[in-house]
Amino acid sequence: MKSERELAIKHDFAQVGDVRLHYAECGAGDELVILLHGFPECWYSWRHQLPVLGRRYHVVAPDLRGYNLSDKPAGVENYRIERLVQDVIGLINYFGKQKAAIVAHDWGAGVGWALAQRHPELVSKLVAMQVPPPAAWRENFTFRQLRKSWYMFFFQLPRLPEWWASANDFARVKRMYQETSVRRDAFTDEDIEVYKEALRQPGALTAGLNYYRANVFKSLFRGGVETPADGRIKVPTLFIYGEQDMAIVPETVRGLDRFIDAQYRELRIPDSGHWVQNEAVAEVNSALLEFLEGN
Repeated sequence: MKSERELAIKHDFAQVGDVRLHYAECGAGDELVILLHGFPECWYSWRHQLPVLGRRYHVVAPDLRGYNLSDKPAGVENYRIERLVQDVIGLINYFGKQKAAIVAHDWGAGVGWALAQRHPELVSKLVAMQVPPPAAWRENFTFRQLRKSWYMFFFQLPRLPEWWASANDFARVKRMYQETSVRRDAFTDEDIEVYKEALRQPGALTAGLNYYRANVFKSLFRGGVETPADGRIKVPTLFIYGEQDMAIVPETVRGLDRFIDAQYRELRIPDSGHWVQNEAVAEVNSALLEFLEGN
């Protein structure tokens, strides 16, 4: 078995429906693991997990549609959760598999929950980080969470959020990574530059913001997204939560087992913030390996 240092991260593109998705991959195991990033990130947010999981699995970390080197179709409607779910299904088919384990963070977690609800037969296991399923979000919603969610409403505005986020060469993005990380060594200047370069790609920032414009009111606050049956999760699930998240308060992720009709595990990390797979690398990687390998 190759060591993590010997496992190279390779890059390629997959034509999935009407979009061309860039992806990073590592390993060549029989089982497929797909890593889904959030906002405002890209495949690079999984740099600490790709070589570790790649020792045992075929691991793929795409740039979701709209991000970095993937296609960026115009129009808010092209970023609805239904389209994002179809992209992941397309990736599973592209790699010739019947199903995949899904490991997902932030908006990626939103996609992962939706995929597991609609197509449990395609998901062998689900790992969601920081973001609960929409039903739990709505049931647990508090005034405190509303105050923390101000940016979701701000992002609904046209053009102004793009200017705000990109001003002074994405100075606010850099400050966000630095100031919201509980473990201060989570991001180097070089890491942040990778994220900034991804956001500099033409159309990338608007596409990332379109995830909020297309889905927030429909899914999180109105419950307007159709789900099969009762919308419960019926695949083995691990939820990982850094308890000092600047955007999602602990009350919002309480009692998630109520929404899952399958094996459920939970890992809470007291001294980590929102960027949990980058802040608590050792804890997250250990939990991922144990969960993915377990029966």
